[in-house]
Amino acid sequence: MRAAATRVLERNWRGTYTVPAGGLYPHQWSWDSAFIAVGLRHISPRRAQIELDSLLSAQWHDGRLPQIVFNRERDDDYSPGGDFWRSETIPESSAVSTAGLVQPPNHALAVLLVHEADPAESRRRRFLERAYPRLVAWHHYLRSRRSGPSGLARIVHPWESGMDNSPYWDAPLAAMTETFVDDVPRPDLQHADASHRPSNAEYGKYLYLAGRYRDHDCDDLDALSPFQLEDPAFNALWARSELALADIAAALGDDASAAEHRENAEQIAHALESLWDEGLGCFVARDLLSGRLQRFRTVSGLVPLLLPDLAHTDALLQTLRGEHFALGQVALVPSHDLTAPTFDTARYWRGPSWFNTAWLVAEALDERGHGSEARALAEQMSSLAVTHDFPEYVDPHTGAPRGTLDFSWTAALSLDLSIRLGAR
Repeated sequence: MRAAATRVLERNWRGTYTVPAGGLYPHQWSWDSAFIAVGLRHISPRRAQIELDSLLSAQWHDGRLPQIVFNRERDDDYSPGGDFWRSETIPESSAVSTAGLVQPPNHALAVLLVHEADPAESRRRRFLERAYPRLVAWHHYLRSRRSGPSGLARIVHPWESGMDNSPYWDAPLAAMTETFVDDVPRPDLQHADASHRPSNAEYGKYLYLAGRYRDHDCDDLDALSPFQLEDPAFNALWARSELALADIAAALGDDASAAEHRENAEQIAHALESLWDEGLGCFVARDLLSGRLQRFRTVSGLVPLLLPDLAHTDALLQTLRGEHFALGQVALVPSHDLTAPTFDTARYWRGPSWFNTAWLVAEALDERGHGSEARALAEQMSSLAVTHDFPEYVDPHTGAPRGTLDFSWTAALSLDLSIRLGAR
C-alpha cells in the first residue's frame, strides 16, 4: 500500500504541489491539496508542508483560498481555465492565476495533522507561524463575506461544495433560466466516460454562474445571484477546522485565540441545527433564495459526524448504517441515498462512493468511539485503492472503478488510514 500510494503521489507531484490526476486535473485544487497533504505527511512531512505552503501563498487579499491555482501552460486542458477567470484583473486577487470560487475549508485540519507528523521539522521551518494567520484570514473571509443571519457560510456555485452535481443543486439549477451561451468546452471527456461526469446541461449552468461571479469581480455582493445555498459538509468542515485552529493557536502559545476558535466552532455547530431534517435522519442543504430545504440524503449530510457533542450523532449513525448508506454492506460510503430515485451508480456525486468522504466518515467513526467500523472502512479503502489503481471513485454496489485513475487523494487518504488505523 505504501509503495503503490507513494508512486501515485510522486507521479502527480509538480515541484511545489500535487495535481489531483495527471490528465483530467492538471492544476492545483484547494481541498484536494489539503487531503493530499494528510497522506504526504507519512512519506515526507516537509513535502506535505510545501504542498500547503504553495496553496496558502495563492490566497487572495480578502482572505479567500481559491478553488484552483492554475498552471497556465496547461490552460487548454481544463475548462474553465485561467483565461476564463482573468483573476489578474480582479483587485482582490493574488499575484498568481486562480479561480475566483472557493472549496470546503478543510485546510486548518490538514495543517494541524501535518504539523503533528513532525513537530520538530514544523518548528524549524516555522510552518505554523506562516500558516496560522493565513488560515485565520480564510475563516474571517467566510464569516464576513459569506455568512448571513443564520451563522452558516453560503456557497455561490455547486463547485464550491466539492460535490459538483449533488441532488441538492437540482431544484436551484432548474429554477435558473440562464445558461452559458457559447459552446460548452468539455476537455474532461477526453479523460473520463461521459456517463460518469456531469451533463452538458449542468455544465452550461456551471459556466454561466462562474462567468457571472467573475464579471462581478467575485465580490460576493451580487444579491441577485441565482445560486446561494448553505451546504452541511462545507459548514461542518468549517467548524471542524475552527477546532483545529484552536489547537494550532494553543501550540503557538496563544490561549486567548484558542478559546475564541473553540467558541466559533460551537457557534457554527449550533447554526447547523437549522439544516437538520428529522424525517430523513440527516442534515440537508438550504436554498437561501427560495428558503427551502433540499430534502435529499447525501454524504454531505453525514459529514457533521466529525463534530464532537453533536445532538444528532446517534441518528446520523443509524442513517449511515441503515438501508440508505448501508455501511459495511457496500463499497465505502455512497454519495447519495441508495434507495432514492435520483441515485445513479456511475455519475459523479449522485451515487458513487468517494475516498475523501469515506476518510471523513472513518475519522468521525474513530473519534466517536466506533473504532472497529472505522478500521473496516479503512481496510476497504486500501483494498479498493490498490486493486483498481487508485480510482477517483467507485460503484458502491460492485466496487468497480469510475472516473480517472491514479487519483492523488485516493492514494493519500487510503495510505493515511492504512498506517494509522491499521497499525492500531
